Amino acid sequence: MSSYETINPHTGQSEHTVQLMDAAAIEQRLAAASKAFPTWAARPLDERAALLRKAGEALTRRREDIQRVMTAEMGKLRVEALAEIDKCAQACAYYADHAAEYLQPKEIRTEAQRSYVRYEPIGCVFAVMPWNFPIWQVFRFLAPGLMAGNVALLKHASNVPRCADAIKSVLDEAGFPAGVFDVLHIDNDQAAEVLRDPRVVAVTLTGSERAGRSIAGNAGEQLKKSVMELGGSDAFVVLDDADLDKTVAAAVKSRFDNAGQTCIAAKRFIVVAPIADAFVEKFVAAAGKRVAGDPQREDVTLAPMARADLRDELHKQVKASVGKGAKVLLGGEPVAGTNAAYPATILDAVGPGMPAYDEELFGPVAAILRVSDEAEAVRVANDTTYGLGGSVWTGDAARGERVAQQLECGAAFVNAIVKSDVRLPFGGTKRSGFGRELAEHGIHEFTNVKTVYVA
Repeated sequence: MSSYETINPHTGQSEHTVQLMDAAAIEQRLAAASKAFPTWAARPLDERAALLRKAGEALTRRREDIQRVMTAEMGKLRVEALAEIDKCAQACAYYADHAAEYLQPKEIRTEAQRSYVRYEPIGCVFAVMPWNFPIWQVFRFLAPGLMAGNVALLKHASNVPRCADAIKSVLDEAGFPAGVFDVLHIDNDQAAEVLRDPRVVAVTLTGSERAGRSIAGNAGEQLKKSVMELGGSDAFVVLDDADLDKTVAAAVKSRFDNAGQTCIAAKRFIVVAPIADAFVEKFVAAAGKRVAGDPQREDVTLAPMARADLRDELHKQVKASVGKGAKVLLGGEPVAGTNAAYPATILDAVGPGMPAYDEELFGPVAAILRVSDEAEAVRVANDTTYGLGGSVWTGDAARGERVAQQLECGAAFVNAIVKSDVRLPFGGTKRSGFGRELAEHGIHEFTNVKTVYVA
């Protein structure tokens, strides 16, 4: 394959054709990154911060143009795209403001005259990023990485190449030096070669478990640091004292925003028996109000899925679950006359052995799992190979906190939907990956945590 084509998820029409880079073009960018690193790492922190602030300002100025690219390439609703861009601008400002604090050497009292820990940049970080949040996922690693003094190369998902180019143009507009950040339009085989290059010192991936196994395995062979943010099948635990109206509103948002194509979306709705019927009735009614259509229209509240093949794979999971006893309460069939749209879908009577129970449903499909009590809710919530996030809904915050502490995941929220927040570390456990992004933890992931001991 020498090129790839992007297809508008709503219209089915071709948006853009991208030529894959040849070996010479890849080498040019690797060499530029290698050359840029020492100078960038030595640049005063306040100068790096000033450039990152300018990048955030450029994102804000260009938010309408960038959202149109996002919507055309992966189908994101206009309002969701604008919110994503704004979040990236806020992340730039946050790390510009806080990097000095996070990177400050930390004194540690020992018998030495002086002992402390330094956080030093390590070099060129290779990023393999997904299409579902095509701007945010990149800035989530890029803002802390650049402030730490690293340089970066990005392989973006093949259906969002112009999003990748938009990010590059934002950094160029902000005045980042040549080689500090660049985009590689390459395929998976070429990406494996880039990761093997000795000038690349680490890799960060947000993507599927399959991709994580491949890239983490490659990084392991090369003894290179890696951060893996992989899939999730987050539990949404509804206890018998939950405020159902508030809980249902959150359930609809968490499951169906971004057409359900979110790693930390609620996917398994674990509801205790005393309030299960009432919750399900309200959930079906509220989810049924989501309107599919042109993602640029303000009255459309359910985006198309990013690609037709993803929609088809999701539908296979739904049909297989129904074949094993799940009941369709809402939706369940592709939206007629569209390229990649799938309706808000709710499956009841979901249990082990069904894809809706055992697998990640990366699209607008909610699985209802009915349980007898709180103890069974915790057991079912943890009965998954994933461990990204989870939420607990209850009228008693102390009870919710106690249950949240029992969830096997990287982020547990009480009476709030799971979300990424630049102030808090983000990442998972089990097959949802390893390492952390955001907050202080995220900026430290790709640094050399060096001990200095002066006797």
